[in-house]
Amino acid sequence: MPNPKRVTERLFQSPSKYIQGPSAIHNAAKYLQSLGRAPLVACDKIVHEIAGKELIEALEKANFKVTHAEFNGEASSQEVDRLRQLGLQYSSDFVIGLGGGKTIDAAKAAANELKVPVAILPTTASTDAPCSALSVLYTPEGHFDRYTFFNTNPAIVLVDTSVIARAPYRFLAAGMGDAIATNVEARLCKNSLNFGGGLPTEVSVAIGTKCEEILLKYGKQAYEANKAKVVTPAFEAVVEANTLLSGLGFESGGLAAAHAIHNGFTAIEALHHLLHGEKGKSRVTLRQLYLTCALRLVAFGTVAQLILVNATAATLDTYISFMLSVDLPVTFEQLGIPNVTDDELRAVAKLATAENETIWNMEETVTEESVFFALKGADAAGREYIRRTGWKKDE
Repeated sequence: MPNPKRVTERLFQSPSKYIQGPSAIHNAAKYLQSLGRAPLVACDKIVHEIAGKELIEALEKANFKVTHAEFNGEASSQEVDRLRQLGLQYSSDFVIGLGGGKTIDAAKAAANELKVPVAILPTTASTDAPCSALSVLYTPEGHFDRYTFFNTNPAIVLVDTSVIARAPYRFLAAGMGDAIATNVEARLCKNSLNFGGGLPTEVSVAIGTKCEEILLKYGKQAYEANKAKVVTPAFEAVVEANTLLSGLGFESGGLAAAHAIHNGFTAIEALHHLLHGEKGKSRVTLRQLYLTCALRLVAFGTVAQLILVNATAATLDTYISFMLSVDLPVTFEQLGIPNVTDDELRAVAKLATAENETIWNMEETVTEESVFFALKGADAAGREYIRRTGWKKDE
């Protein structure tokens, strides 16, 4: 059951401060000075060229003593310990995580070990990790290791939308695939415990609703702006929805079937290479491509959850239309698994309904069989919508 200990307290958690805007990195010193004067900046080689040099220059101009720690690409316990040792060696009084999800997770974990504040500066809007008080750690080989939970959220999240606009637009779409699940999942978790161990507050419900409203209203515009690498009001709104609203919404609202189904899809080997064909089209790592793949699966899982709870045809149309407008998958074929078998889908359903999965936050009755049917139903709904509307992908 979603609340076995009958907790009655409501709980909301968030970063202490969130800043977003074009060229925000130029003003980083003003916002970060309250945390200390000797930051450890974790970022990988690519991000160092894109934004790291600019950040370090801005901080050093303001007389910060900066230690640059080149992130090795994997958020492992070993990497976290290496960052911790660097922080001790150079007497760092706070940590900055500059980059994507894995850099962010490693920086949060290292700051927690050092018992110093952490500031997060994401360079894509593909994940809601920047605001949360948790990290996902992997083995050095890239296999999932464990979740780590912290007592506090990042002290500061600073989002430079000029940097975000230069990131590949598939990242923004992937972030929308994750963010569109926020309200769909959280509204089914009203009596389950959130990531802080309390019941959702009314404000977390309102945040999830606003997140969805922004995505449906401005998602397509923001996607096109990102293709043109420009910062527009629609782009700003969607970056905030992907990063802040989705982050607060999932952590204080809760996750349900969409993310459990995403986890279940790891049972299908072919999906591990969903975006492999895109490697080399831009300056991104294969791990980043896998991240966008994973968040696209959350989008499909959202449609499957809607099927699972018997959403109306009109509701399905709303979400499927949005997803197709930003090139998110709504069929098995679009996922890259047109010939997926029933046995493979049953394996997905089995993982999605494993003990302690987020699907059990829902009050609706769920079984392995019902999830299997929902997966097939989601594919059928996507194919029917495309056939009925004559939808074709923009070239």
